[in-house]
Amino acid sequence: MSGQWTWTYLDADANAMTGKALIATGFPSQSEAESWVGEQWRALADMGVDAVILRHDGTEVYGPMSLRAAE
Repeated sequence: MSGQWTWTYLDADANAMTGKALIATGFPSQSEAESWVGEQWRALADMGVDAVILRHDGTEVYGPMSLRAAE
C-alpha cells in the first residue's frame, strides 16, 4: 500500500490542532505512524492534544482515539 499516513490532532472540544510542535509530515506505513504515536502520546497530551485521527492519503482510517490516560 502506498501513500502517506498522517495524524490529525484534536483538542478537548474536537477542534483540529496545528502547530510547530505537532508533526505534520506523513509516515510511509500505518505501523510507523502507530509506533510514533505510541511513543509520543504523553508529550502530545501535555501539549493539549486530547485525541488523534489516523488518515491515509486524507481518508480517515480510524479515530478519534483518546490520548487520556486510563483511570
